Parts: sequence; C-alpha cells; structure tokens
Amino acid sequence: MKFGVLSDFFEGAGAKVLSEVEVNRNSSNQHEFQGVSSFRRFLGTPEEKKEYTTTFYWLTDEPNLEPVKVKSFCTWSDVRRSKAGRSPEYHLYYAAASETVVNKARAGDQLVLARKSDGELIAILSPAGSTIGQQLLWLFGLDIISGRSVSTSFKHGNPVELGLAARSVLSDIGVEVLEPEPDAFDRLIGRFGRVFPGTRELSAFARETAAAPDPLDDPDSALLTWMEHEEALFRHLEREIVSERLQQGFLANSGADVDGFLSFSLSVQNRRKSRAGLAFGHHVEKLLELNNIHYTREATTEKRAAADFLFPGEDEYADTKYPVDRLAFLAIKTSCKDRWRQVLAEADRISVKHLLTLEPAISTAQTSEMRSQKLQLVLPDSLHDTYLPEQRDWLLNVRNFLDLVRGFRGQQGRLL
Repeated sequence: MKFGVLSDFFEGAGAKVLSEVEVNRNSSNQHEFQGVSSFRRFLGTPEEKKEYTTTFYWLTDEPNLEPVKVKSFCTWSDVRRSKAGRSPEYHLYYAAASETVVNKARAGDQLVLARKSDGELIAILSPAGSTIGQQLLWLFGLDIISGRSVSTSFKHGNPVELGLAARSVLSDIGVEVLEPEPDAFDRLIGRFGRVFPGTRELSAFARETAAAPDPLDDPDSALLTWMEHEEALFRHLEREIVSERLQQGFLANSGADVDGFLSFSLSVQNRRKSRAGLAFGHHVEKLLELNNIHYTREATTEKRAAADFLFPGEDEYADTKYPVDRLAFLAIKTSCKDRWRQVLAEADRISVKHLLTLEPAISTAQTSEMRSQKLQLVLPDSLHDTYLPEQRDWLLNVRNFLDLVRGFRGQQGRLL
C-alpha cells in the first residue's frame, strides 16, 4: 500500500545546533537563529524581506508530556540588500511571541526547520541527544554537523515513502497522512458494519486480507504489512464513524454540549493508542503460533507483573531448576519514548531482556543506555535503516529473535 512521499507535504528542511545567544533571553534579545545560510536551499533568496507563518514546537521524549506549541511567524531577509558591492547575507528572525517555545531550549539543543507545501514553516526544537531529534533528522535526510547548519530541498521530489515509521514522526508535528482506502474496506463494512469490531477480530481480518509476504519466509515484512494494513482499515472505519457522530452534533438542553464533545474527542484519541498496542500484540502472537514456538502471553513473574511474552512459558520460568539460558522475555511496544525502562523491572531471572518495537531512529544515547542495562532491541528489518550505522550491528530483527527462541528445548527435550 502506497502512502505517498515526503515531498507531497514538504518543499525542504534544514537543521542546526542551537547556541546560547539564540535561546537565552539573558544573553540576547535579537530573536535570531544564526548561521543558517544553508537554509537558502529551501527558503530561497528573495530580494525583499519575506514573512512566513510558522508553527513552533518544543518536543521531548517524555511519554506523558504534551508538546508545547505556538503559532507565530519568522522573517527571512538579506540584511545586506541595501549595501552595494556586498554579497547577500540572509538572516532568520523569529517573533517575540515564539519565546514560549524557543526559551525552553538550551545551548546544544536542536532546531529543525521545514517548509511545507503550502509555504508555511514548522520549527521544531528538541533536546540534545533526544530520540525525537534523531527521528526528525532521519525523516528529512539531514546529517547535522556540529557548529554548522545543514539543509535539503525537495524541489525535484523526495522518494522517502511515508510508511508506518515516517507517519509516526509526522504525527508528532501535526501532519496527518491520509491513508488510501484499502481494497478490503468494503469487505470490512460488510462483515462488521459501521461499528468498531473487537481488536482480535480486526487484527484477524487484517491478516486475512493483507497482501503480506509469507510469515514463515519473511516474518519481518509480514509483521509490518499486517500492522500497516490494519492501521489503514481502522483509520478509514474511524473516519466514517466519527463523521457520522459529528453530523449528529453535540447539543444539550442548555445549548452546546462542550463536555460531551470533549469526552468524545478524548475517547477517539484513547482508542487509537490502545488499539495500536493491542494489534501489535495480536500480530506478534500469530507469528509465534505460525512458527510453532511455545510461549505464555501476559505471564506472571516475581513482581506479579504481566510480562508480554515469556519463553518457553510461565511454568518453566517458575521452575528454579529450569536452565536460565533457555528462558527469554519479550516486551512489545509500538513506540518506546522513555517507557522502555519499565521492561527492566520484569522477569528477574532473565538477565538479557528483549524489546520489540516499531519506533524508528531511537537516539544513540538511548540505545547506549539500553545496551548498558542489558536490554536488546528488536525491530522489523526495514526499520534498521532508520538507525545510525554505529547502532545497526547491535540491532536484532524479528527473524533473529524467532531463531533464538525456536532453539529452546523444554524439560522433556521437546523442540519448541
């Protein structure tokens, strides 16, 4: 299924490391992003001052912290335009109203500036070494160099396809990609009607109707295709259901039913988040079943916590005589943020824990900490390219993990 390419939404982007004078109001009140001459590649070289409507974001890796967002403007101009014989020098100034975002940054933090297809700008500031910062660099194809700005133009198009990984990053900056309607959507309506089916039923339907590779020959691609297809089915069904509810309106005896509208909006957001995690678990479970791998899902360990998947099972884990090197624990999270540390507190008998995720481009700081904490990251093979070269040798793909647990033997010598 094709979801379009990045150049459908953006004309270009640039990035730089922020300095003290740019973000600290006590150091300067110039409201300027400095050293951005390379941004001419996508902002152009206008003769007169150009003003851009700009949405500023402060994004972090904190899972429970909402982005800070403000709509303001920037100006882009050649400050030497009236000086004869001088080469052009373009400066980028931000409005004072943007300070609520800009002043959250510190020296060494990162700015990514992107020009949308409608001409507006998005300015995303993020902490140094953050995952969201690395994801944005990957998304826009920017290789930032300390002390310098970098940029790219999509004037001749950009071939980056907006798969699940790219769309998850875009959603963080308010860009929603409309999935094409799946061929199986009419069949979905015919089977379930215009109501949300149970998560297991929807996941099973997605696997039944997806044009996925053989899950035994290519488990990595199969898992990602199942997730992509279910996401498209769900979003189109959601649009029909939500549209119908909005047409009914939100009115109460006293007028507009604001509380009813807010409650409905919150339920939509919560359903999206919980459904994605449940769908991921259902598809992983199906892969294990197809590969004849024995496991216990939501197994209980020492702390009574529900471990996502325990191999070969809960009984073997509880048996203190069972070899520790024949035990494995797999946690699953569609996105990690800082929540990966929760995994460390589970399954004490297992020293090296595994985490399967769909999160692209996790920062080197985070993966280094994972390694030091003996947490092994597992991702579908196609997502490995979103990581830096120095990270990739350490990553496992889905096939690697299946091979690991497939070799385990139970107490009776049964191949699992």
